Amino acid sequence: MLDVGKWPVFALLPPEELRLIRQACVFGSAANEALYVTVNDEVFALGTNCSGCLGLGDLQSTIEPRRIDVLCGKKIVSLSYGTGPHVVIATADGEVFAWGHNGYSQLGNGTTNHGLTPALVSTNLLSKRVTEVACGSHHTIALTTDGEVYAWGYNNSGQVGSGSTANQPTPRRVSSCLQSKVVVNIACGQLCSMAVLDNGEIYGWGYNCNGQLGLGNNGNQQTPCRIAALQGVNIIQVACGYAHTLALTDEGFVYAWGANSYGQLGTGNKSNQALPTPINTDKERMVEVAACHTSHTSAAKTQSGQVLMWGQCRGQAVASPHLTHFSSTDDVFACFATPAVTWHLLSVDGDDYLTVAQSLKKEFDSPEISDLKFLVDGKCIHVHKALLKIRCEHFRALLNETDEDAIEIHQFSYLVYRAFLEYLYTDTINLPPEDAIGLLDLATFYRETRLKRLCQETIKRGISEENAITLLSAAVKYEARDLEEFCFKFCVNHLTAVTQTQAFADMDHDLLKNFISKASRYGAFKN
Repeated sequence: MLDVGKWPVFALLPPEELRLIRQACVFGSAANEALYVTVNDEVFALGTNCSGCLGLGDLQSTIEPRRIDVLCGKKIVSLSYGTGPHVVIATADGEVFAWGHNGYSQLGNGTTNHGLTPALVSTNLLSKRVTEVACGSHHTIALTTDGEVYAWGYNNSGQVGSGSTANQPTPRRVSSCLQSKVVVNIACGQLCSMAVLDNGEIYGWGYNCNGQLGLGNNGNQQTPCRIAALQGVNIIQVACGYAHTLALTDEGFVYAWGANSYGQLGTGNKSNQALPTPINTDKERMVEVAACHTSHTSAAKTQSGQVLMWGQCRGQAVASPHLTHFSSTDDVFACFATPAVTWHLLSVDGDDYLTVAQSLKKEFDSPEISDLKFLVDGKCIHVHKALLKIRCEHFRALLNETDEDAIEIHQFSYLVYRAFLEYLYTDTINLPPEDAIGLLDLATFYRETRLKRLCQETIKRGISEENAITLLSAAVKYEARDLEEFCFKFCVNHLTAVTQTQAFADMDHDLLKNFISKASRYGAFKN
């Protein structure tokens, strides 16, 4: 499952709120603004609210998520943002909404008035269903179900594709040589636009001083121009960085062109390329390329799920594709891009897909398909014999000798035994430090070394002046040497308060004698 928690802007959200997120987008000059959609199809925004880009009707920043009522229930299918900044979305019904900065008519409403709330972009799009939107710095393009491209906004370099450099106040069909063609994928650099056709051809228009249109020259294009150098190559996806472009072929090869001062083309050097250049990924077939018009970072994903990155990575120039430990290209932008924004609308898997670990966790203490139950303190805990045998040597031996479907436990409490069984399903423990002592006893008894270590960590995190002696006593009893040393030092460092607790007054005589002797050697009683 995608972890939106990798983006710092979400760090203040409680875990239960994070679990409800199904789609998310992080944007802003410092990756400090975000929109997200919940399982209930409610849309929330948080962050600095530059130019009203949170769509909340005001310019107030907020660290608490606020609901965007007008978008709730709309089912967002595509979202893009410009550095102007402005935000544009397409809904499942094919409607387009835009808001934010509008100094160049990038909101497509025919004015240059800024928009503080999402407004329907209707001119020329009323009878069209838009499936994808893409923003450059101050312009927007949209793709319809018919394969038509509409563009509006800033047009100083021809990025609107109208044949002039006049700004375009409302959506206008990008025709010229795309007139009778079917476009299937679009992308925007800062000041340029790209389109992939259903026949695998790729077209570019707009700013081209770094060769980002792939035409072999550095001249701007005011109408779409086919990249002739890729004749005979079937392109299926395009992604644009700030001033470079990546394209993926149906055979899984990657081509790159444009600016390269940060190594973002992955060619092994920092020379700009005005023509598409094949990237030697030295790996298997690629299935996705990723770039974002706010950065000079590039990423790609292989068929087996490996993720490569190159270009500007946390200020460093990485000139060749570098294998990461990530499982998604989104993580590259969360951890290494500047700013660390999302390159497309993130989608989080819903509950219709669970990993092996999640599935096991869900079935713990569920009577439906369990084949064994433990009876502890008069209560039942439902488990699965196969899993217990796999996870614990004690149970492997025990369950090979018995066919019982119910086992009574007397030497441990229900709370402790349930926590132990849950640990076998989840690899984690969730107990207060005082109860973790009982689990430490069990872990010692069952020779579960890792569980013992986890218990010690839990106890360390929960130590206080009030419970320090109790925890020290337990550490001594269960021969947890590392924990004993930790508790002892804590007691000595808080000696006055600890010696005034009831637990100290009730301390076992031999333990007290040893404690005083050791504390003395430690220098606790020096003047």
